[in-house]
Amino acid sequence: MRIDILTLFPETVGDVLSESILGRAQERGYIRIETHQIRQYTTSKQCQVDDYPYGGGRGAVMQADPLYRCWDYVRQQAGGPVHTVYLSPCGRTFKQADAIRLSKLENIILVCGHYEGIDQRFIDECVDEEISLGDFVLTGGEIAAMAVTDAVCRMVPGVLADPECFEDESHYSGMLEYPQYSRPAVWHGREVPSILLSGDHKKVALWRRKQALRRTKERRPDMYEKLDLSSKQDWKLLQEMEEEDRLKEGSEL
Repeated sequence: MRIDILTLFPETVGDVLSESILGRAQERGYIRIETHQIRQYTTSKQCQVDDYPYGGGRGAVMQADPLYRCWDYVRQQAGGPVHTVYLSPCGRTFKQADAIRLSKLENIILVCGHYEGIDQRFIDECVDEEISLGDFVLTGGEIAAMAVTDAVCRMVPGVLADPECFEDESHYSGMLEYPQYSRPAVWHGREVPSILLSGDHKKVALWRRKQALRRTKERRPDMYEKLDLSSKQDWKLLQEMEEEDRLKEGSEL
């Protein structure tokens, strides 16, 4: 997989994405991440990439032509079909399902906006979809581009050691992840749940499933409502959760 990021701050973005897991994945050839300075593609002697918005208003808008020149160069270098994403607060909220979907593509171009945004004509002509990290606004698209790149690349086969590394994580299966513990067994008087020290892998798996269900129900009821809990195993776990809640309520009276 190849991801090209069009930005005004390529060094910052590139440095972050060349470290740790993604850095090693690039060295091994599983992924390729390139950053491109949009200013290099302007015809202005001042390397100007923005101008005042038509219709008035404060701020500036990134011009369509420098963006197009940069995008067109990257598209030709890709050697195949490209999928272009504009990181925008007007886009659809990015979810784990999107990371999985995008990880199956060969060439992705991420466009980082700045100022008051980018000329709509570039979006209409070149962008396949707009993605947002959430209901808030950033000063630029770089943070969003790095987040999307990280989420997508870790889904690419070979980047992580085993699919189990992400299949148990929050959101992959529609639930939040169960609590995690490491050494020492007792820290500040707080003990690791005894079941995790039992060596009984079947019981550990059931405990983790129940904890994931409980956490999802308490923190993300919207996700919990969408879960298919019709199996006998889940029915039993739900009964245990209800009994634990009753006992807890009784002890607090």
